[in-house]
Amino acid sequence: METLRDVLDAAAAGAFPVADGGTTVLPQPSPRDAGVMAFTGHAVVFTDEDPAWVREALRGTDCDPLAAAMNPRFLTALMDRTGRRAETVDAVLVAGPLPGEPPLALREVTDPDHPRIAYAHTRRDEVRAWTAGGGVLTLGRGVAGRLEVSVEVDEGCARGPAGRHRGLGRLLVTAARQLAGEPLWAQVAPGNARSMRAFQAAGYRPVGAELLLQRKMPVCPSE
Repeated sequence: METLRDVLDAAAAGAFPVADGGTTVLPQPSPRDAGVMAFTGHAVVFTDEDPAWVREALRGTDCDPLAAAMNPRFLTALMDRTGRRAETVDAVLVAGPLPGEPPLALREVTDPDHPRIAYAHTRRDEVRAWTAGGGVLTLGRGVAGRLEVSVEVDEGCARGPAGRHRGLGRLLVTAARQLAGEPLWAQVAPGNARSMRAFQAAGYRPVGAELLLQRKMPVCPSE
């Protein structure tokens, strides 16, 4: 049986689902990870919900069938059905590993209470993080065990004299490819044009779009 990891590994190698206008429904790769991925002319819904319900909900979405899996009405129905929440639809990019040493000095952060590490642990496993020149780079195992990268750059440190951008984000995501040793995935909000340009300049290529459904955190009773 095909798994989501099979789909991702094929996409990383440049082999995408057939652009037939269809939707593939797959089981969740883990209790944490559920959501929707859209490729060119094909969507993948990964959830432990009944596939028959998924297909019925897609048919009932009042839009072009090609857009149904990412339509807000379908996504809302899926969140209501699963009791999960979501943040935003991200562009998904992937890049292969690079040889050589990172283009800037990195200092690994081991403090589990570091804000960026603590945040990454809510979404990924095997998290590692490094800092360099006002930026933070994290790697971790995310959806279906794929290796994912994220960066955060302090705006004041990302600019040189006269406000000229020094390209710290691009250097960090390039360094990530040299640390990876395998295909490396990134999720970028489409509106974050600066981040999108940095990833593309570092050789990451867009492969699709993705919405992850996150488990709702339990509400602690007030004391």
